[in-house]
Order: sequence, then structure tokens, then C-alpha cells
Amino acid sequence: MNEQWHEVGDRVYVRRHRSFDLNTGLIVGDGHCLVLDTRSSHQEAADLVAAVRRITAAPWTVVNSHSHFDHYFGNALFRPAEIWGHARCAEEIERYGEDSRAGVIKHHPERREEMEEVTIVPPDHTFTAAASLDIGGRMVHLRHFGLGHSSNDIVAQVPDAGVVFAGDLVEEGAPPAFSDSYPLDWPATTAAMLAEMPEPVIVPGHGAVVDRAFAQAQHDELVQVAELAKRAHVEGLRDLIKLFPYSEDVTRQVIERAFMQLDA
Repeated sequence: MNEQWHEVGDRVYVRRHRSFDLNTGLIVGDGHCLVLDTRSSHQEAADLVAAVRRITAAPWTVVNSHSHFDHYFGNALFRPAEIWGHARCAEEIERYGEDSRAGVIKHHPERREEMEEVTIVPPDHTFTAAASLDIGGRMVHLRHFGLGHSSNDIVAQVPDAGVVFAGDLVEEGAPPAFSDSYPLDWPATTAAMLAEMPEPVIVPGHGAVVDRAFAQAQHDELVQVAELAKRAHVEGLRDLIKLFPYSEDVTRQVIERAFMQLDA
């Protein structure tokens, strides 16, 4: 994978990383820029800082698409910039940030030193539904459309470039990640994004840049998955598990999270 910036709209760049197949975004205005997501450690963030500086020397604003560690553990290296995120993003980072660090170390012991040097920094500018940022004379609109991949996913719209950064509401190259998800709400959240944001270029949180047809197809799959989960809650999973479009381990994550919602 070539970890270079790719311009997907006027002065709007995407950098796809080998680590977690994560996409970061860069939106450049006149004398200012916006960095979307900061990677999963200080080491990775330092690499991202250097990459941004190869494009622009302008000061930056940071946006975290949601509260999963691979999208925000690099925040400290971008301070003292404003860091924007959903209100629940900041709350969950405050509450669970150390648990996330411990989880990474448990599953990736070779990264212990890298993880231990991380200073956990939550967003210091938050909103609940919508915010608009002036990035050097061009507007970037931040929206929270509802529950989905997490409780606090936000979408960044760059209307003058025809680009939407969808975060992990859209996933390319792998099944959507359900471990912290709300499977029964995710379809409506994605539908609202597609209805209200007509831009043709959609940047997923992970994987290749996609178009609206891809995002619509993934929405339709999520609708199918939600309906199957509701049936499984009534009928039992045994006869339905083979109908899910995912492997058994992913399907069981869907079921666990959907049943949690249905039982609440």
C-alpha cells in the first residue's frame, strides 16, 4: 500500500495507511487546514504530521470521527489545536480511553512501549447534532446522524469539493465493524447521510475511497442484517445464521449487539 496523499477533490486529500487500513483526511483552505483523525499512537501521529507538512505549513484544526483508539490516540501531537468531536466521543474517551490502551496492549503486546507513551486527549470542542467549521474560507460541515458503528460517529462534508468523510459508518475491504455498534439503527443513520449529503465521493474510515452506489449497497446490506437479527431474536439464530452475509464470528457480534438493543 502506497501511503501517499491522494487528492480526491479540490485540496481535499486522503491518506490510506497500512496500520488498520485506516484513512486520514486533510482539507486545505487559505492559511488553515483540517486534519481528520490522528491514527493509533504518537509514533503514527508523528508520521502523519510530517505528511501533512509536505502538503501545507498552515495551522490546523483536528476532527475525530469517533471514539475508537485508532482514530484518536495521536491527538496529543496536534495540540494546541482545537480538536472537534461529538459530545459522546469526548465522554467515551474520558471514560474508556485507558481501557482501550490496555486492550491494544493485550492483543498487540509488541506495541506495549508505543501504547504506553500515548497521552489520551479527548476533543475539547464538542457538539451533539451539527457544527460548521470555516477552514481558511471554505466550509466543512460536521453532522451526527444517529447511532451506527458507534454511539458518536460524525460525518464531515466538504460541499465545495464534492467529498464526504463518512468515518466508520462506511467500510471498504472488510465487513463493517460491529463490536461497539448499534445494528438496528445503523441503516437509518447511513440512509440519512446519503439523503442529506449528495456528494459523489465518499471516504470510508478504512479501505478504498468509494462512490454513492457502494455506500447505498452497504446500507441495503445493513438493512438485511438488521431484519435478520430481529428474526433471530424471535426464532433463534441456528437456522438463520447462514443467511447473514458475514462470517460466523462477525455475525455473532451483530447478534450480540442487536439483542442488547432489543432486550433493553
